[in-house]
Amino acid sequence: MFRFGLVGAGRMGRTHLRALASSEAVRIVAVAEVDEVGRKTAAAEYGLESYSTLEELIAHASIDGVLVASPTDTHAFVVEAAVRADLPVLCEKPCGSSPEEARHLAQVVETQGAQLQVGYWRRFVPALAHLQERIRGGELGDVLSLVCSQWDRSPPPASFRVRSGGIAVDMGVHEIDQARWLLGSEAGFVTGVSSSVVTDPAAGLDPDCAHLIARMTSGESLIISLGRYYPGGDMVRVEVFGTRGHVLEEILTPSEGERVQLEALERQAVAFAEAAGGGVSDGASLSDAIAALEFAILAEDQLERRALQP
Repeated sequence: MFRFGLVGAGRMGRTHLRALASSEAVRIVAVAEVDEVGRKTAAAEYGLESYSTLEELIAHASIDGVLVASPTDTHAFVVEAAVRADLPVLCEKPCGSSPEEARHLAQVVETQGAQLQVGYWRRFVPALAHLQERIRGGELGDVLSLVCSQWDRSPPPASFRVRSGGIAVDMGVHEIDQARWLLGSEAGFVTGVSSSVVTDPAAGLDPDCAHLIARMTSGESLIISLGRYYPGGDMVRVEVFGTRGHVLEEILTPSEGERVQLEALERQAVAFAEAAGGGVSDGASLSDAIAALEFAILAEDQLERRALQP
């Protein structure tokens, strides 16, 4: 049993707790969370050791690795501290608030000879892995366009959104990494537009809806649709248009709930544990995270410029 110490018991941290609760290969055994209520609730519900700081977790918990699910703007600090403590790290996306932070982490990881994987869980969804095989094998012919959609049931609190880097960083990096992984190429030129409807002024310039359009370096058009409101439950959808075929994969739907995501998160954690034990990693690397972040920052700049236009 590979034992994780979880950093962050917020929305994504609790999702990881549900995903690994019954796993026979990996288990979260301790949690570090600054919020006392969140920390005590998670510890009581899942029988965890609990700590108020990362330093206490590293010093006192009996763990084999660290699972980082704290706010985006803390990723760099948490990852570096864990890596310097010689602990393998599985970090939730985007693994840094900027490409510069992620590149600094890359230097630290290389110097320490550490194991770091970034939590792009879509790579562990069987339907998407099969779709990648079909695309790469030419079954769909020349791919003309890839459409990736992610709409959440409801937005996170404004306190989270103002620290998340914006909708393209918080949500869009999943679609960017997915497109790169499916097509085997990079996302180039990007433009975008967001809705001017504001449902929570406290969220600042973070829009409730945005659409990005890019061209991949291998020629395909990429359309990314992001939204904070999808009544009934979260939605993730991937659509491929090729010269010999069309595929629509509904990854998350309100009727299915979070089942597919939880199963993928467990597969991801198991793959990480195997890699930490000397195996080959099937997950996203820090270089993958840097590529997604670079695209997302460009997209955020486009969205902000357009939002400020009269």
